Amino acid sequence: MAIITISRQLASLGDEIGLKISQKLGYKFFGKKELEKRIVSLGFPASKLSKFDEKKIGFFAGLTRIRDEYLNYLITAILEAAAENNCVIVGRGSFIILKDLENHISCRFIADEQLRTERLSRELNCDSKCARKKITESEMQQRSFHKGFFNFDVNAPEMFDLIANTSKVDADSIADSVISLTKSYVTPERDAEGQKKLDELLIGQRIVDILVFIYNLNIEFLRASMDGKKISLHGIADSKKTLDAALTIVEAELPGYEIESHISIARDFNRR
Repeated sequence: MAIITISRQLASLGDEIGLKISQKLGYKFFGKKELEKRIVSLGFPASKLSKFDEKKIGFFAGLTRIRDEYLNYLITAILEAAAENNCVIVGRGSFIILKDLENHISCRFIADEQLRTERLSRELNCDSKCARKKITESEMQQRSFHKGFFNFDVNAPEMFDLIANTSKVDADSIADSVISLTKSYVTPERDAEGQKKLDELLIGQRIVDILVFIYNLNIEFLRASMDGKKISLHGIADSKKTLDAALTIVEAELPGYEIESHISIARDFNRR
């Protein structure tokens, strides 16, 4: 019926509310552990997850190929989770990756800083100074993660269908509000449109994965967008030879599709 994504501040009860929603609706739940398992199972080294997973991106990490690889694995993991439908996905930019789906409901949970400090202090059994420091670090890392990977301000409200302050409303009531919104908004027609768009996103991401991971082509920031039977490629290639190879591969993988290239060529390109 629907895909629900959750963005949340640390100690705003976002994960708890997501779990309540999934339990009440009988939906699958994809939190940090579940998404990490998917990313690693797809081939991303578990030892490198800590560099990128909703963290501030270091300067050198942001320039290397591993950054692009992490993003591709992340997008694939989230799209595959969403393809199971009837699911709740927490964090990792999922609300941005799935923003164009008609059967997607995006939520953001916040809370008063003092209350979050008290909650985290109890959870970690630490003093308020320690809790406030962790909250500050978390907010900085979230901002960096969303800006670095998606060029998006996570605190901007326009991407969310529902924003709730858990300082004022209890988790069960918020979960019920999300469920009510989901049932009223996601009609069978919107669900069908969402599934159609998700199929297109999966095809586009499959092409990216083939070019990057199977053929190891030197194209940075590679993305593929779909519009019916047309696929558009975006990125920066190291040479015309690489660009031509990419187009040949896509033609073989998607016979009958119109292919449009927006890939630019960097003359002094060196894969880092």
